[in-house]
Amino acid sequence: MEARATLNNVRISPRKVQIVLDLIRNQPIEKAQATLRLTPKAASPILEKLLKSAVANADNNNNMNKDKLYVSACYVTPGPIMKRIMPRAQGRAYRILKRTSHITIVVKEQED
Repeated sequence: MEARATLNNVRISPRKVQIVLDLIRNQPIEKAQATLRLTPKAASPILEKLLKSAVANADNNNNMNKDKLYVSACYVTPGPIMKRIMPRAQGRAYRILKRTSHITIVVKEQED
């Protein structure tokens, strides 16, 4: 049995999110929350909230035991890219790519 939580169109680059997701993959929930709380990255508060949502989904929707949960899968995929223009010297224009992410966290119960 698994529970998942997704967050779409987050205004943060997928590369920045992937670094933090690699830290919490296959970790128990308590350790994953502690890691997210103490990691000084921009994605940490976003992922902490998403992890709480996945745990709540597991508890309320699937009647899973919160103490036995662990992060079984977590991944990020690129979302739509907003394209902006930055004026440069001599009438040129550089393109600025504002990237977005779709983040998914899946939690499962450990088999004893």
